[in-house]
Amino acid sequence: MSSNSEVGRPEPPVRPEPPVNNGLVINGGTHYVGNQAIGHRAQAFSGSVAFQPQDAERAAARMTELLVQVEQLLSEHRESLADPEATTRELRRLREELDEEEPEPTVLRRALDRLTAFVQPVTPLVVAVGELAQTVRGALGA
Repeated sequence: MSSNSEVGRPEPPVRPEPPVNNGLVINGGTHYVGNQAIGHRAQAFSGSVAFQPQDAERAAARMTELLVQVEQLLSEHRESLADPEATTRELRRLREELDEEEPEPTVLRRALDRLTAFVQPVTPLVVAVGELAQTVRGALGA
């Protein structure tokens, strides 16, 4: 017996594969997600993002506003933190350095990094401290 092409009959049409859902599902816990690309030939790009207030007065006002917000969130989520005393102490150090005539960028970076590490289990604090860090770095080059 011969194949279809040998007897002049066309090959049966090939049915396309059903679409594949390349979605992402995350369940439980705390997740920190950066840029993502999902699916065939998907790409994600990232560049440096900084927000620089237009003047020193606005930057100082924004930092003060964010410090107050972080303090409020610390009091609200104190029981969720692994070491609330250390977190409060680090925030106080950051505030003291920001109150200096000429804050030291290395001291600010260290305080922001430590504060970021201390608040990791609490998403609202992570967001607020992240905004504070961006504002401080943008305004003071820390």
